[in-house]
Amino acid sequence: MKVVRIVLLALLICVSCKEGPKKKYKPASLGAINTLAVVMDNDLWEGAVGDKVREHFAAPVLGLTWDEPLFNLEQMPPSVFTGTTRHRRAVLYINRDSLSGAQVQTDLYAAPQKVGVIKAPSDSALISTIDTYAHQVIAAIREMELEEAQQRFFRSLSKETVLEEKFGISLRLPSLYMVGKQEENFVWIDREIQKGSMNIIAYEMPADSFQSDSTFIRDIVSMRDSIGKKYIPGPDIPDRITYMGTEKAFAPYVFPAEIGGKKGVEVRGIWEVVNYPMAGPFLTYIINDSVNNRRLVLEGFTFAPSTNKRDYMFELEAILKTVKFK
Repeated sequence: MKVVRIVLLALLICVSCKEGPKKKYKPASLGAINTLAVVMDNDLWEGAVGDKVREHFAAPVLGLTWDEPLFNLEQMPPSVFTGTTRHRRAVLYINRDSLSGAQVQTDLYAAPQKVGVIKAPSDSALISTIDTYAHQVIAAIREMELEEAQQRFFRSLSKETVLEEKFGISLRLPSLYMVGKQEENFVWIDREIQKGSMNIIAYEMPADSFQSDSTFIRDIVSMRDSIGKKYIPGPDIPDRITYMGTEKAFAPYVFPAEIGGKKGVEVRGIWEVVNYPMAGPFLTYIINDSVNNRRLVLEGFTFAPSTNKRDYMFELEAILKTVKFK
């Protein structure tokens, strides 16, 4: 028995050595998506430093029908930032310090979590440091929030296969979204919301589309208008042709993008119903799919009159960015 005990003890020691140090448990983070806890003294928040924080972190989101902030800001002094309050998912910590600098810490008090820390010795130095590093902090928080939204989709995913059958792609699509229309080169998927609908459309364009930089934006508008006229009708009004087009008063915003591992562009703007007073935001990805000799177009748009649309468009962005090519 003594020999058996010695052998068992040796085995236990070996197993313990192989296990290595155990990871510390981090509680689940808290907070609504696109809500940022701003930890800074009240006097800073109420002065020029607070104005600079709002300028960057509550800047209007591009491509919406009216101004909505990038993040909802909830300020609190450092004395309040204790206990479970530290479990907020997105945090911005700003204070006076002997050194200037900024960093983004991951899962500091909870998981997932991003804590942007900005420090400087004076108000003017804080303002300068915020100007320099705000875009990095914003990018890190937005990426985390998109991933958080995408993880929540796993709770109930759609089993619809129409996108794979027609275009050879998949999206992490919540089960609330249903196929509303499908044609030879067009799929329309939507879900009902309280005052309207959230929509995703997909179609292909020839690989040689959009060859001229000088007409690039005009060609995008022409593409959207032709697809809308063909597939997305507006209300049935006597003696009027109504369909979804692109708002002509505001040129859409266009940015380079990488989505699904492929290069492309991101387009944000306002759609309107031609010959009818109806409008809303859209987000389009035009993806260079050279393997299949095409430009694949994925678009999300929201119809929600008299309602804030930032979070709806954020959900659509999160869905579109899950695209995978089979």
